[in-house]
Amino acid sequence: MRHLVVGLRNFRPGAGGTPRRRRSCTGSPPEMPLFGNTFSPKKTPPRKSASLSNLHSLDRSTREVELGLDYGTPTMNLAGQSLKFENGQWIADSGACGGGDRREAQRLRKRNQQLEEENNLLRLKVDILLDMLSETTAESHLMEKELDELKSISRRRK
Repeated sequence: MRHLVVGLRNFRPGAGGTPRRRRSCTGSPPEMPLFGNTFSPKKTPPRKSASLSNLHSLDRSTREVELGLDYGTPTMNLAGQSLKFENGQWIADSGACGGGDRREAQRLRKRNQQLEEENNLLRLKVDILLDMLSETTAESHLMEKELDELKSISRRRK
């Protein structure tokens, strides 16, 4: 079956009548560019500012005063144990069970470290004293030897 196509190329306004019909040689309708050959998208409008508020420009203390932002200390719950971040360390919350044990353990660790440092200092002192003792003993033996030689010399003279 052949398709009949209305050819708009042959249509002349004011010529009167209807446009002539044109048959396609291949039986398919002729190609008519509907959208044009070039792709030209519409220009997108510029984006609005991400935030219209000026809160980011305020320092922390001003934000806290203005907005009542009091964050408090960071806390977390891990395996049923509540932990707080204080002074650069995570410690057990005082309300939770075992919190006193952790603080006691932390105190004992600090005390243990102090005692280890003291022990190292005392070991150093003992090493120095042993060196001094060995030096003094060596000098004493040399003096006794010299004394014995002098006694033997003085006996020979008599």
